[in-house]
Amino acid sequence: MTPDVLNCLGQRCPLPVIALAKHLPTVPVGTIIRVLADDPAAAVDIPAWCRMRAQQYIGATTVDGSPAYDVRRLT
Repeated sequence: MTPDVLNCLGQRCPLPVIALAKHLPTVPVGTIIRVLADDPAAAVDIPAWCRMRAQQYIGATTVDGSPAYDVRRLT
């Protein structure tokens, strides 16, 4: 399954998490959203948001040299 990519490169905290929160309801349950975010705070903010919103944080990776965070929609 190819992740749904949400490009938040260049955005500063809390914009990547806000974008994720707005995007989540637009995809089906079970979809993986890959958030591209180069703000260092995203490494903490995205997993914390997933815990607070009962979504699955899959982990961090790198895509074309940029940090990326994978989140699976559970609800």
